[in-house]
Formats: sequence, structure tokens, C-alpha cells
Amino acid sequence: MFSSVKPYENQRYAALKKECLRKKQLFEDPLFPANDDSLFYKSRIQGIQWKRPKEICADPHLFVDGISSHDLHQGQVGNCWFVAACSSLASREALWQKVIPDWKEQEWNAEKPESYAGIFHFQFWRFGQWLDVVIDDRLPTLHNQLIYCHSNSKNEFWCALVEKAYAKLSGCYEALDGGNTADALVDFTGGVSEPIDLTEGDYTTDEAKRNLLFERVLKVHNRGGLISCSIKAMSAADMEARLACGLVKGHAYAVTDVRKVRLGHGLLSFFKSEKLDMIRMRNPWGEREWNGPWSDTSEEWQKVSKSEREKMGMTVEDDGEFWMTFEDFCRYFTDIIKCRLINTSYLSIHKTWEEAVLHGAWTRSDDPLKNRSGGCINHKDTFLQNPQYVFDVKKAEDEVLISIQQKPKRTSRKEGKGENLAIGFDIHKVELNRNYRMHTLQQKVASSIYINSRSVFLRTDLKEGRYVIIPTTFDPGHVGEFLLRIFTDVPSDCRELTLDEPPHTCWSGMCGYPQVVSQIHVLAAAGLKNQDSQGGADPYVIIKCEGQKVRSAVKKDTVSPEFDVKGLFYRKKPGKPIIVQIWNHNLISDEFLGQVALKGDPSDQQTMHTLHLQDRGNRKSNDLPGTIAVRMLSSNILTNV
Repeated sequence: MFSSVKPYENQRYAALKKECLRKKQLFEDPLFPANDDSLFYKSRIQGIQWKRPKEICADPHLFVDGISSHDLHQGQVGNCWFVAACSSLASREALWQKVIPDWKEQEWNAEKPESYAGIFHFQFWRFGQWLDVVIDDRLPTLHNQLIYCHSNSKNEFWCALVEKAYAKLSGCYEALDGGNTADALVDFTGGVSEPIDLTEGDYTTDEAKRNLLFERVLKVHNRGGLISCSIKAMSAADMEARLACGLVKGHAYAVTDVRKVRLGHGLLSFFKSEKLDMIRMRNPWGEREWNGPWSDTSEEWQKVSKSEREKMGMTVEDDGEFWMTFEDFCRYFTDIIKCRLINTSYLSIHKTWEEAVLHGAWTRSDDPLKNRSGGCINHKDTFLQNPQYVFDVKKAEDEVLISIQQKPKRTSRKEGKGENLAIGFDIHKVELNRNYRMHTLQQKVASSIYINSRSVFLRTDLKEGRYVIIPTTFDPGHVGEFLLRIFTDVPSDCRELTLDEPPHTCWSGMCGYPQVVSQIHVLAAAGLKNQDSQGGADPYVIIKCEGQKVRSAVKKDTVSPEFDVKGLFYRKKPGKPIIVQIWNHNLISDEFLGQVALKGDPSDQQTMHTLHLQDRGNRKSNDLPGTIAVRMLSSNILTNV
């Protein structure tokens, strides 16, 4: 997760600090100056003064009494999403120490004031790379008060400085207005964010579904992930409207704890094993809390022993932090974002994922074979012109996590805020030996939502086989860069399909070049010969053509297997038949059950064939028990399949 770090805009913290100390000057960042360009791209606030922490208070510190979720308060920019993400970050030492590197070295040292150079650096994960962002310590104030993110303690500055570095990365402070918590969580961790719509899932009434979701949320929390939640605002008037229960609409909350709480006192709490699914949240305003059951002063807390309350860090203050039951949480909140840290370390005790990371782009061209911005599947004529990525699932079934992230467009005063494109992706099951781009639609097995957020995530279970992911913009013709990440249990060998057909090489003249492309799809077999006393068999299929072969998985204990296996062959000798064989898997040696020979003639209009199995060699007249159902497509144009 913590790969090498690249200096942002080539500004190197150590060298810049050394130079400032040599000149006995405080750092002034030329790339993010203390002026309106760094604050706004369209609005204005009069009378802003940029001040260094020493001008705001006498004894500034990065941290006062450590770092905690309670440090943060939202300022005058609508970035509760960022503050909520910071609150989540503050509760995870391993994560904030990555975002705030060398924090002891960066802290003000009262004994060595000459070692202070007014320069800080913070690290964020952007588009597959950790970036080290350097800033000076000049912060925007009004009447000597910080106008943006600030701490409870007037002399604690970590959150204001992290926010400034993030604003620099985003173009300006105003670019942080109305952002997305999921993006900030990913930028803080390099993890993968999964948004869940609680209204769609019927979690309030379906207890089994709710329990499963709680287990998943608990798992993400226990494994160091970050979580945020909100209540959708349906209109502008709804934004930040306070409900009777004390919750605020259109507002991001940080989830700061998830746990099963024991009810009862003393020994009773151990023998009476009643536990309640609970979740704790924090409002970035640092005040205004939930006032329903299990709120700070509610009588429900009498059901929990004093020691359990202490373990939960229960406080009765209007500090913006509060507990709810998970059932109430699902009733009131509409969205939850889980940002999971994907574990790729072999030293871990938890599940280890295999990660494939690929950079891609949607680009425009008038040549259909070179165009890579075809839009979503609604645009059937151009959909397959998008970038295509092939990967393998090598287990009988595997959980696959896929994330696609578009490159953020920087904000500038001229252009205003960079809008995200609506993006998504489809997954198609393809031939086991496909190495060139798809030109006809194949079976779609999964697809993401299409949304104009920076990243789109899908978790899906896929059966063994080869698949093609097609990342697209919703409408054709849009251009942009993206990052594709795929996580599987065993390596997926994911790679981009760039060629449309086999390449011409210096050997093509001597050895020949394919004249026909044939796709063979073996669907099923029936009436195979019984192989054991129980009357079953363990059959599998092999498709052979010009020295190439494709083999299916073994189907257990059946004489009427459904195979659903495809092979794709570029044929130099179209007169030579394609052989499809069925074998029975045995412990010592496999047994031949029969075969069919297919001409694969492009002029054959009939695609579906049900054929009797035959013996090998010259004994062709010898029919063997069973039939096989095959679909066949052949074309003289190699880019037709």
C-alpha cells in the first residue's frame, strides 16, 4: 500500500527547508501563493488576511494532546466531506502517520525556534501514486480566526495545514466545496471505496440483510479501513436541514467506531449473551447530535455496565459524537461509504489480495479500429471501440473487486471546477484463449453503475474462465485518463487487449497468415456413456485446432454436462477441421468418450449444431453414445468476431 512517494510539482521538502534555513527565511510557496487565486475560482470573500500560525497564537503546535476526531471543525467552505474523512483518518494512527509524515520533525520546537522554516509536507494517494505535497504555513483568516478547517484548540494546526495541502492538490480552496468523502478516503489511504445505497437495499425491514451488512462494516472497521455516512438531500432547501431526531441532511458524518455491545451488568452480562449492533458517528461541525435511543443522555445506557461504557469511550458532551443502533442507523441514513484497505502483503494474517493496476485512456479517432471513446453499451455501434482488458479467474469461483478511477481534472480560475465524466464498466465472459480485441458482443456477466463520481467500484463473484472488462464513459466521444484496479485471490494476469487481429510478422510470408477466424462454443453434451457403478461420469471438453487447444473444467458426476466453454481460432488451413473431444477424468488415466469434427466454413449459415459423438481415426462410422451441442461462428474477416 505504501509504495514510493513522488514529489508533487517536483518540490522537494528536505531541499526547500534546508535552503530556507540557510537563508534564515520562512518558506513562501510560489506554486500556491497567499492570494485569491489559491482561494477561489469564482466567488470572493472580502478582508481575508493570510497569517502564519505564530501570528494567530503564541504557542502553535501540529498536535495538542495527540490527534483525535474531536480536533476538527468545518469552516466556511462546504467541505464537510473532507472534514469527515479527516475525522476518520484521525482515529487510525498507521494511516495518519502516512498522510502526515515525520510529524515529530514537522512539529514546532520551542527549544529550537531557529529550526522552524514555515514549510510543511503531506502525502496523498492520487491516481496510483503517493504524492508528497509541500506548502508554506500561511493560512487564510478573518478577524484573526481561521476561516476554513480548524481545531478545538486555537493553537493546534494539523487539520488546517492538511486541508491547505489538499486544496493545493485540488487547485484552490473553493474546489473543496461540495466534494466526495469517498475520494478523500481513497486519497488518504490508497484503498478502494465502496458506496452503498441503504434505501435501495431495504436494510430497515430485512434483518438478515442488515446483519450481513453490519458484519461487513465491522470487518472493514476492524481491519483498519475508513467509513463515512450521510443522509441524501433531495433539494437545495434540504441541504444541511436538521431533522427532529438531530441528524443533518446532505452532510457527511465520520464513522468512528463499530462494535457489538454487551447488555446487562456484572456477571449477568456474560451469561446473558445479548449483544447489540452499534455504530458511532461524528458530525464535522463538532456539535449537533442524534437525540434518539442511545443518544448521549438517553436512559438506554442504564442497560450497559459502567465498564462496558468506559470501553466504548462513552461521553455525555455536545461534541458532535454519538452512538446509534445499527437498525436506527439504517432507518435514518441513506448512504454509507466503506473505504477498505486492500491487503496485498504476504506477511498478513488476514486475506491477501492479488492486485493488478493498469493505466488507460479514452481517446478519440475517426478510424473505428483506433477510436477508444465509444460510450456505454447503449451505443451498440461504438461500444466495443472502448479500451478492453482481459483477465482470468483461475479458481472454480472467486470474489473479484474492481475499481475504475478517472483522473481528476484540475481546477483553475479560468475553467472553474473540473467536472467528472459519468463512467462505468461491463464485464463479458469470453473464449478461454482470447488474446485479441472483442468485435462482437459476448455474454455480459456483470456491470457497474454509471455515475459521475471520480471512482466506480464493483464486488462480484465470477466462475472460472476468461473475462474482458470494458471501461467506458456514459456518452461516446468523451476523453480522459483512468486507472483500473482488479483484486483477485490468485493472480489474474490482467492486461490490455491492444491488437485487433494476429500481427503480420516476417514469418507470415513463409508460414502463412490466418485466412479464417472461428469461434467454437461448446454448450452441453447429453447421453454420455456411464463410467461407474453410480451411473455417472466426470467429463471435460478439449477443442483442438492447428496445434492450439482449449480445455474446459471437469464437470462432476454427470452424463449430461453443461460446459459453456468457448475457444477462438485464427486458421491458416481452413480446410482442416476443428476437433471437439469429450474425455472422462479418472485418477490414473483419462478415458476418451467421443469427438466431432467441425468444418467451420464461413459460408455455413447455420450456427447451432447438435452432433453424435464418433470414435477417433478411421473408425468414423462407429457412433459412440451421446450427443454434443455446439455453436459455431466463422468469418473471412478476422475482425468480425
